[in-house]
Amino acid sequence: MELIHRNLAIGIHDALQETFFEKNKYADKVIERLLKSHRQWGSQDRAVVSEIFYNIIRWKKRLEYYMGESVKPTNVYKLIIAYLLWSKTNYKRFEEFEGIKIADITTKLRKGTVPTKAIEHSIPEWLVETLEKELGEKWEKEMHALNEKAPTVLRANSLRTTPRELISDLAHENVVAYTIKNHPDAVQLEEKKNVFLTTAFKEGLFEVQDASSQKIGYFLDVKEGQRVVDACAGAGGKTLHIAALMKNKGQIIALDIFEWKLAELKRRAKRAGAHNIETRVISDTKVIKRLHDKVDRLLIDAPCSGLGVLKRNPDSKWKIDQAFIDRIKKEQQQIIQDYSKMLKVGGKMVYATCSILPSENNKQVEEFIKNNPNYKMIKDEKVMPSEGYDGFYMALIERLS
Repeated sequence: MELIHRNLAIGIHDALQETFFEKNKYADKVIERLLKSHRQWGSQDRAVVSEIFYNIIRWKKRLEYYMGESVKPTNVYKLIIAYLLWSKTNYKRFEEFEGIKIADITTKLRKGTVPTKAIEHSIPEWLVETLEKELGEKWEKEMHALNEKAPTVLRANSLRTTPRELISDLAHENVVAYTIKNHPDAVQLEEKKNVFLTTAFKEGLFEVQDASSQKIGYFLDVKEGQRVVDACAGAGGKTLHIAALMKNKGQIIALDIFEWKLAELKRRAKRAGAHNIETRVISDTKVIKRLHDKVDRLLIDAPCSGLGVLKRNPDSKWKIDQAFIDRIKKEQQQIIQDYSKMLKVGGKMVYATCSILPSENNKQVEEFIKNNPNYKMIKDEKVMPSEGYDGFYMALIERLS
């Protein structure tokens, strides 16, 4: 393709600068702001900017190798050129590209091979060790999948529509989608589109939610009329799914430590027509204590490394380290220990993460059961990125006494 006008290249440069070197911001927020501030760009330009931005984040370590590892701090325009050459994308020499020695990059590209696994998969050295230790020889297969682009999956809101009806409504707005086998509410887009501008979205007919994430609502085995707690609700993607599965009957208490996330959940619930959700900020330990022994179902979507969702959040591999994972594992054990007390006897909870590391997943559940013999695991499931969607883990646990 004939590349990008100069103003697109400058936009990509500024967004990468902000993500990596200036404010260490989250990539999705940075690109959202960039596209909002350039409403004059057409849909094709926006798609090109978005794709190049995310691909450079994804392949940063490999691109830095092609540039010459000694280049610090990274010249972001050189990073962009390295990507354009590697991906065989045509481009014009803008003044911002002047003075960049292209020969250095092309020499390395011609070699075809790279010296280390970390460079090949474009991940930090510590992550190679962690993945190898935890996943064994299949780590490379999973890392290969995590470097692919995430598909866009919607969850048809069963309070308002069905997947078939949603597909038909989207088709009227030139969005082509299809159902996914074994995912009763899921609808996948044929190509990436800004679905938030559709009438279907404004009418609350769907939420954007990965297919793996949609499994968790079903795994929790909720029934109409129950009292359910979503203990780490965030902006409420899974809360809204649970509300739909309960057909708005019963009570869902959505908890989170961040008030702004719960405010977003309220907005989303209103649009979705989910009326059985109450939000509570975890401002102190009393919020949890008041719910001890009172809950039929509990979802603990625990904070985690996020290594299962690098397809859609590739910048997070540059923002975390092994010390962060060690810290988060302690937090996970504390949360499951404290929050599980909310369950009634006979109640069930799901412990879930979007990680692929056993030490954050089944090992945490085993540790919890060992220390709490009055709980038992009924079943668990891990979804690996190589299966096509996000990596997730979920365990269904019952309180016996």
